[in-house]
Amino acid sequence: MSENLIEDYKKFLDNGKTERECVAQLISWAEKSGFKDIYKTESLKAGDKVYVQKMNKAIALFVIGSDDIANGMNILGAHIDSPRLDVKQNPLYEKDFLVYLNTHYYGGIKKYQWVTLPLAIHGVVCKKDGTTININIGESENDPVFVISDILPHLAQKQMKETASEFIPGESLDLILGSEIPSKKEEGKADKKDSDKETAKSVILKLIKEKYGFEEADFGSAELEIVPAGKARDLGLDRSLVLAYGQDDRSCAYTSARALIENNGGKRTNVCICVDKEEIGSVGATGMESHFFENAVAEVIARLPQGYSELTVRRALANSDMLSSDVNAAYDPQNADLFDRDNASFLGGGIVFNKYTGSRGKSGASDANPEFIARLRNLLDNNNVKYQLAELGKVDQGGGGTIAYLAAKYGMNVLDAGVSVLSMHAPWEITSREDLTQAFNAYKAFLTLA
Repeated sequence: MSENLIEDYKKFLDNGKTERECVAQLISWAEKSGFKDIYKTESLKAGDKVYVQKMNKAIALFVIGSDDIANGMNILGAHIDSPRLDVKQNPLYEKDFLVYLNTHYYGGIKKYQWVTLPLAIHGVVCKKDGTTININIGESENDPVFVISDILPHLAQKQMKETASEFIPGESLDLILGSEIPSKKEEGKADKKDSDKETAKSVILKLIKEKYGFEEADFGSAELEIVPAGKARDLGLDRSLVLAYGQDDRSCAYTSARALIENNGGKRTNVCICVDKEEIGSVGATGMESHFFENAVAEVIARLPQGYSELTVRRALANSDMLSSDVNAAYDPQNADLFDRDNASFLGGGIVFNKYTGSRGKSGASDANPEFIARLRNLLDNNNVKYQLAELGKVDQGGGGTIAYLAAKYGMNVLDAGVSVLSMHAPWEITSREDLTQAFNAYKAFLTLA
């Protein structure tokens, strides 16, 4: 187990609580390792390292191989978005002496898990003059934090009778930003100072203007995400586990990207792609359903000696092998009835191979070919990498999907391969240090496939 790997991973999580923050870190690391922005590169040859980024929220890293790229690439694919709360376009309001920030939840969350937690605000505010203001409030020791309030048990009789999906409505997930001290009035007499007194909302807006340099209207062109405040921590007396926000899927994104960045190339062109929007269906310009990756491959081919052709792009994609680096649900002994134990993944069991994903009758699944799995088993066994084969829960219990099926549409071999996560999609998720190490080793070995 690499102590350096785990400590760097925790720093990556601490500094990468949004897609933009993850991409910024990956670009910084890549450039220090000799990667160049492809749009500043006119030609490519074997051994060259380049990256392509999209809207600061998706990135593809390439290490050019010596073989004809039309014969295929080795691709590691992960996503860097995580469940959270997003700030609405017109979010700021005052209600009975409290100031709130209105939110809309993103991805599959249990809404009740987000109340009474210390929360932070991360993101950007884009102003009409073209400037962009980076926002990060709640992570420094001197920063304030924010919270969503809940009903005290003494008054929660009705709430306690409702189902978990109902008792915290989505429209109630609003952050407390500040408060006003109500003035006392003598009965029948108006307080003359009331008309001169600033409202709590106006005080908050003044603080925003003074400290962060934007106004209320600028929320309309902002991208602000609400995430748990605090750092990744070692979990357990033996420190065998990691407790942190966003490990789905940044645990796989970090290990995949690090494996690629440390790769010096070989016969095949090696690639790591980290995309956005997986938690809401891989949609949009930065999601895997877009043409971002296909376009990135085209840009690479256009700079190779043989020059661009549409057929080369198609062949490069169809002949590739890919590990869809995404997490799997770890077996939970406290909820064992939800799992087929013989086909579950365990914390500490190594990287997880999911032959198929989807739900119930494999709906929405990517189903890997056994020939490809056999090649990978042989590779990992020869490199002493620990792995396990599993699926996500019992049949008919639920399920889930990844970006694998979107890559498979090109005709390439794709297999889901990632880290087991306990408490997946909760504000604080649990992974094993051993699994993170084995995933990194597996991804390094995969990049040597010829």
